[in-house]
Amino acid sequence: MPAKSIEKINGADGSLERVLLRGQNGSSVEVYLFGATITSWKSQGKERLFLSEKAKLDGSKAVRGGIPLVFPQFGPGELPQHGFARTRKWTFVDAIEHGAGMVAHFELKENEDTLASKWPYKFVLHYTVDLTATTLSTVIKYENTDTREFSFTSLMHTYFRVPDIKDTQVTGLQNVLYADKIAGTQDEREGREAVTVAANEDRVYTDVPGVVSVQYGGERVSITRFNFKDIVLWNPWAEKAAEMSDFGDSEYNSMICVEVGTVASKVTLRPGQTVSCGQILAVEPAANSQL
Repeated sequence: MPAKSIEKINGADGSLERVLLRGQNGSSVEVYLFGATITSWKSQGKERLFLSEKAKLDGSKAVRGGIPLVFPQFGPGELPQHGFARTRKWTFVDAIEHGAGMVAHFELKENEDTLASKWPYKFVLHYTVDLTATTLSTVIKYENTDTREFSFTSLMHTYFRVPDIKDTQVTGLQNVLYADKIAGTQDEREGREAVTVAANEDRVYTDVPGVVSVQYGGERVSITRFNFKDIVLWNPWAEKAAEMSDFGDSEYNSMICVEVGTVASKVTLRPGQTVSCGQILAVEPAANSQL
């Protein structure tokens, strides 16, 4: 069995800097400093995240796949789409082994560009990535280092790799209200125990009460949130996929985004205040299929 290891790849060949943690039982996680974007998570030797074959890994735009970090704005607005955190270079603080796991810490602070933007506040984001044989935990501690109160929305834009979208279901959303961004409707109520996707979907499920799971091929990945209220469900389907230069025309068949965040309302921090939000992804045997 390969030993656990921590590797900092400095990009001397022109590639972007990244950190690779190798854990037990074929587990690993790769984090690019550009956006602190996780581009790969393997558990039991199997890749669990989707990364488009056309994803730009040169820093020219946000990475199409993995787990991009959205802050301080979800979606369109005064800032560029999904804010600036996913397209800034983060600082790698350290990485250590702890028991059966591996953990890495990253940090992002304001700079001249962000202070000159429409969101001109001083802040620190402390990002912790914790890997075990069957779990991946991603946590951000948001810290207001300004003299003024500020508000934001934030989200972890997780792209899950699935064998076939037609055989994939998402559970844990039944009876939850959602906004359908494709249909332009609000306050719809999810009636299905097992949500499936067969078209372009872009939904914001609000105040989700419990654990949500992505189930496929005899196993599932459970998503446990803390201090994030909402879940975004997204798949571009064929027509939208064809419009994206960094996404393969047929790749919608092998991915689904189930994204944890607080986006339907804002988080507000007073000067000196902090809040930590995150998710734990866990690979488990599948429950009885509803398909």
